[in-house]
Amino acid sequence: MHTVSSVCVYCGSSGNVEERYKRAAHRLGESLGEAGMRVVYGGGRVGLMGIVADAALKAGAEVVGIIPEHIQALEVDHTGLTELHVVDSMHTRKAMMVARSDAFVVLPGGLGTLDEAFEIITWRQLRLHDKPIVIVNENGYWQPLIDLLDHIRETGFGRGDIHMLYTVVDGVEDVLPVLGRAHAPAVRPDIARL
Repeated sequence: MHTVSSVCVYCGSSGNVEERYKRAAHRLGESLGEAGMRVVYGGGRVGLMGIVADAALKAGAEVVGIIPEHIQALEVDHTGLTELHVVDSMHTRKAMMVARSDAFVVLPGGLGTLDEAFEIITWRQLRLHDKPIVIVNENGYWQPLIDLLDHIRETGFGRGDIHMLYTVVDGVEDVLPVLGRAHAPAVRPDIARL
C-alpha cells in the first residue's frame, strides 16, 4: 500500500447550492484534516471550496491554495491558508496541483470542477500520472457523468478499462477507505509534459 499524505480536492465555488452538498464538503475537509492529510485546492474562500478549506484547517490540516491572478483579482482568495500560491494561469495552477498531490477527490461542482475531473482522468489515461482519483457521487450528483463515461466506453470511444482510471463512491465517508487502499503510482508525473 501507498501512503497518501496530500489530497487535491476539486469542488464547486458556488454557495448557492443545497445544504447537503455543503455538509458533504465540511465532512470531507474535516475527515482529511483529522487523518493528518494536507489539502490542496483552488485557493478560493467561497462555495464548497471555502467550506472544505475551513473545515480542514479547523481539524488541524495544512491547506495549500493555488489560485490564478485573474481569479484572485476578484477578491475570492482565502487569506487564512497554510500556503497560498498566486500563479499566472489556469494551466500553471492545474500542473502545480498535480505536482503537490498524491490523490484527487472530486466533489460536486460546476463547469470548472467538471473540467478538472475530465483533465485529471485523461492525464491518468495518458500515463502522465498514476494517482488515485475518487469521484464522490453525493446524492447521485455525478450520476449523469458516470453514465456518460460508461457510454463512451460502450460505444468504443473509450478504452474498455476506462472505469479503472477512477473510483466512484456514494459519499465522503467512503473516501478515506479508498485512499487507504491506494497503491504506489506506477508512473510519476512529468510536469513538463502536462
